[in-house]
Amino acid sequence: MDDDDELPPLYTRRAAWFHLLTAPADYASEAAELVRIIREAGSGPLATLLELGAGGGNMASHYKRDVAATLVDLSPSMLALSRTINPECEHLVGDMRTLRLGRSFDAVLVHDAVMYMTSAEALRAVMQTALAHLRPGGVAVFAPDCTRETFVPGTAHGGDDDGERGLRYLEWTFDPDPDDSTYTVDFALLLRDGDEVVCEHERHTYGLFTCGEWQGMLEETGFKAQARETELGPLFVAVRPRG
Repeated sequence: MDDDDELPPLYTRRAAWFHLLTAPADYASEAAELVRIIREAGSGPLATLLELGAGGGNMASHYKRDVAATLVDLSPSMLALSRTINPECEHLVGDMRTLRLGRSFDAVLVHDAVMYMTSAEALRAVMQTALAHLRPGGVAVFAPDCTRETFVPGTAHGGDDDGERGLRYLEWTFDPDPDDSTYTVDFALLLRDGDEVVCEHERHTYGLFTCGEWQGMLEETGFKAQARETELGPLFVAVRPRG
């Protein structure tokens, strides 16, 4: 994203529907596993965590029990939604490529929002932001949806209801050009408010890099990095060296 105006409607004018697209309750086991991995990989305490691209706060709604969380996102609308379920967390508007808070954390988490980094330059910038906010011995975890090796085109569907409102979606993932570093996800959204239903379409473009590219960029940034294939998908666990 080059500026706020380029954010997809799902994160701006449709942000209030986001928890009907992806429910916070569905993230409990993943959040617990990520905390376990961070504790295992790092040295020293795990008391503070910075999440870059925190969105609607789904992941934070679970791990906030273990750490003091600072949640950063480019979209004020998404942060407003997160505050409804994470009022005790610090929320800050910021770009994960350029953010500099002038303080360090025990851990940095970059979940699937990292998929919007569609160039190597943008992805390196996020890695530099993570490194700049980690204390020595701290851990950054990057959790992309996929790498080039694990990418699979396909479809998915789902949605949820909340009183008078409901949402259903069809998600269509495909790669129109296997020779570049991106792929496309189209969302068809049915939004119901009372007895009125509207249909919306959104196209999202995600970055796609090989595991080797991920690892190489992390090492060049200054991390000691490890790639893992897990039940959660690919993870890159990156430690800021001491000294």
